[in-house]
Amino acid sequence: MERQIFDAEHDAFRETVRTFLAKEVLPHYERWESDGIVSRDAWRAAGKQGLLGIAVPEEHGGGGNGDFRYAAVLAEEFTRAGAAGLAIGLHNDIIGPYLTGLATEEQRRRWLPGFCDGSLIGAIAMTEPGAGSDLQGIRTSAEDRGDHWLLNGSKTFISNGILADLVIVVARTTPEGGAHGLSLLVVERGMDGFERGRNLDKIGQKAQDTAELFFHDVRVPKENLLGELNGAFVHLMTNLAQERMAIAVAGIAAAEHLLEITKAYVKEREAFGRPLSRLQHIRFEIAEMATECAVTRTFLDRCIVDHSNGQLDAVHASMAKWWATELQKRVADRCLQLHGGYGYMTEYRVAKAFTDGRIQTIYGGTTEIMKEIIGRALLD
Repeated sequence: MERQIFDAEHDAFRETVRTFLAKEVLPHYERWESDGIVSRDAWRAAGKQGLLGIAVPEEHGGGGNGDFRYAAVLAEEFTRAGAAGLAIGLHNDIIGPYLTGLATEEQRRRWLPGFCDGSLIGAIAMTEPGAGSDLQGIRTSAEDRGDHWLLNGSKTFISNGILADLVIVVARTTPEGGAHGLSLLVVERGMDGFERGRNLDKIGQKAQDTAELFFHDVRVPKENLLGELNGAFVHLMTNLAQERMAIAVAGIAAAEHLLEITKAYVKEREAFGRPLSRLQHIRFEIAEMATECAVTRTFLDRCIVDHSNGQLDAVHASMAKWWATELQKRVADRCLQLHGGYGYMTEYRVAKAFTDGRIQTIYGGTTEIMKEIIGRALLD
């Protein structure tokens, strides 16, 4: 089905993204995967190309365009290129709204120009060794010391953790923590007591640095409080819908791309003297995946438009995230199976997509959490 949510400007932007990927990303990607981290030069190149801070107001160095369809184009093209390591979606779609929506004017002047030109890379630190989707379990704490907060604790599985210059840390600012006792503090590179642990060895997304972070008596200036004191829970819930949409968009794009490459493969690969595509079972598999992708794409495109218009609620964002990422997982598994032994070889795109995409049903809220959100909304 022909997609109808993009106009000529979006199409032109898509060509810009493809050119950027071909020139600045794909020639270096194998080395980044070997190194376990993306070069900072790529971030600066992305900033120069106008791919960072698209929704940031122009007076702070951004594109001044809050149309989520541009974010969708970025997610789709990076996913199809297999280039998850350069986490522009995390930077733009997850970190960006916190800085533009919650920062004071002084904070915007201090952080946003670098955020947009690629010299300041962002991360958000929620997950802890003992607290994942359950924010009530956060133990990292910040004690009010008059002119600063004294931050102690640790975080894990933090994307951009090694590269990040600005880390939005979720911390308890009351003894009990929980929904009414969490705040957001921005920790900056070089603050005393802020240490990064190892670059974690993941099964996929090898080029994307993911780290443990440690805070030992870090003196965070009072002016680095982001948003309302003890208001982090509401801030997080407000911004999670966009994070989940970004993940969902990547999910359906990955499923569609896997289907494309698998269709080409089964037409070329022969078994029993004829192409695999001539076997009824193979045709049924392709037919099922194509139908699931088409139905999911229709729903996702509607969600993209609704989100661009400020009309998407948390329930439908959770539906999109759950369904699209679980579809991606199923399609990756079935496409790898159809590739046979070759699908298990890392030189084939399907193998890399299989391992890179497995995290999709986990981060941004697990599938189980998505179902809980939906169920509560429908039944409570």
